[in-house]
Amino acid sequence: MAPITPVQVPGTATPVGHYSQAVVHNDVVFVSGLLPLDLESGKPVPGTIEEQTERVLGNLERILRTSGSGLDRLLQVTIYLPRMDDWGAVNQVYARILGDHRPARAIVPVPALHFGVGIEIQAISGR
Repeated sequence: MAPITPVQVPGTATPVGHYSQAVVHNDVVFVSGLLPLDLESGKPVPGTIEEQTERVLGNLERILRTSGSGLDRLLQVTIYLPRMDDWGAVNQVYARILGDHRPARAIVPVPALHFGVGIEIQAISGR
């Protein structure tokens, strides 16, 4: 069986819970749910839903690059939103950043997210 390798972006805060930023197995990168946090401090970054979405996708890109992947290799994305009214704004930022690449995706309504943030994104990518 191929090894499972944890991923940690150098110089960033270790996750508070019992999980890794991502793990790699058989050239597939499984990224944990990402909130709009400053990766270095691990603290939430306030802002509009557009700014939060950009922050999360930027963090996702950093983790994927550390893993030997990139946004253009995304296979599946799950977006968790406590306010479904934000879906349109999130989709606009998402489409702008991902461009022509269209991975499989789900939007999941949730009652609330940690720190009261407006978005969480989990992803699977190839290398």
